[in-house]
Amino acid sequence: MAGIVSFGAYIPYYRLGRDLIAAAWGGRSSGGERSVANRDEDSITMAVEAGVDCLRGMDRSQVDGLFFASTTAPYREKQSAALVATALDLRPDVVTSDFANSLRAGTAALRSALDAVKAGSLGTVLVVAADCRLGAPNSPEEQGFGDGAATCLIGAPGAIAVEASCSRMQEITDVWRTESDATVKTWEDRWVIEHGYTEGVSAAVSGLLQATGLGPSAFARAVLYGPDARSHQGLARGLGFDPRAQLQDPLLTTVGNTGAAHALLLLAAALEKAQAGQRLLLASYGDGADAFSLRAEAAIPQNGRRGVSGYLASRQSLPTYQKYLAFRGLVATPAAELLVGSSATVMWRDAPSVLRLHGSRCRRCGQEQFPIQRVCYGCQSKDDYEEIRLSDRQGVLFAYSLDNLGGQADEAPLVQSVVDFGHNGARVYTTMTDRDPGQVQAEMPVEMTFRRFREAAGFHNYFWKCRPLRGQ
Repeated sequence: MAGIVSFGAYIPYYRLGRDLIAAAWGGRSSGGERSVANRDEDSITMAVEAGVDCLRGMDRSQVDGLFFASTTAPYREKQSAALVATALDLRPDVVTSDFANSLRAGTAALRSALDAVKAGSLGTVLVVAADCRLGAPNSPEEQGFGDGAATCLIGAPGAIAVEASCSRMQEITDVWRTESDATVKTWEDRWVIEHGYTEGVSAAVSGLLQATGLGPSAFARAVLYGPDARSHQGLARGLGFDPRAQLQDPLLTTVGNTGAAHALLLLAAALEKAQAGQRLLLASYGDGADAFSLRAEAAIPQNGRRGVSGYLASRQSLPTYQKYLAFRGLVATPAAELLVGSSATVMWRDAPSVLRLHGSRCRRCGQEQFPIQRVCYGCQSKDDYEEIRLSDRQGVLFAYSLDNLGGQADEAPLVQSVVDFGHNGARVYTTMTDRDPGQVQAEMPVEMTFRRFREAAGFHNYFWKCRPLRGQ
């Protein structure tokens, strides 16, 4: 039976207390904090992070497809899934597809992946959902939204079998954003909750229970999308679930509503504690609802996965609301004027080094180099090398400098870094992110993270930065 072979998650390092947002506007805080993507993060970089988490300890060459789901993809006309698959160093013949324009895009991609595996057209499919939505300043959405990503690797057989599913389509203008809108818009809250969320999810879950002949008591965990705590618990009670004993934590006070990624992020949190024999009910929402019945046949190996719990524990609070505004580009901050250009041709030619973070290893002496070099500086042999992936390795900070002139004024100093990957290992010159400059020191352990460097020539430029180990 097709199901979930592995899973992963990503929650950004930075959090913003909702009391800071409320204080900035003289309003009321909804309590807790929300996750905030760094200025060099977007839905693509978070998707890559979650994909790395899901594929730890696995053979990436066995992945046959990648489906990417988001309402905030950085391009309106350019496939994001292909970029994510390249950064994850998947095979060039994997099937890629984007799912967009609905909060239900994550589970729509999940359903399509299950269908592809069941039909035998694909052996394994990586479903990746990520969102970085922007709420209007001084709106409930500004406090309620959060940034994050989640992944599921679908295959057969799966340790988490998907027994049945039910979908309900609903045409309703409740939450939307047009081509020209920067922020999400919503209709009157009570109407949206009653006639959109509650009716839509109830219809899908009720249809699933009726089709399977199962009752609420058959499920150890109810993993339900929820826009806010009150309506989330009200929905659970209305469906016959015990909010205290069965309802999965919606992460609204610690992360926020992560849009198209939210249902899969909650599922990842639930799977971290799922035991063999337990059933889980998953339900998403957006222009209708999807509901799934899942059964844990066996525990999924941890394989060094950080997951939701690991990323929740690794955090840093933003000191001010203004810092969040700068991250989102809502306020102008002085920046160094660097005379640098971009070329789509160069990006295409150097993709193995720039996007996949491939280096070269000499077949004669074993010396590694980055970027890929035709001539080995160890033994001077020519064109006798193999490509190696560096993105999933840990290294140490060999050397660094603090640059107070480059980048945005509010992020100074930049930590220009040289990462060393050990004896005969390559060294990578890059920038450090998610860091406290006062804590940076030589020989500290670091890991690589896929980030957005800048926008030039009308397109986004991505590369790998280093960061202190999350959770260390």
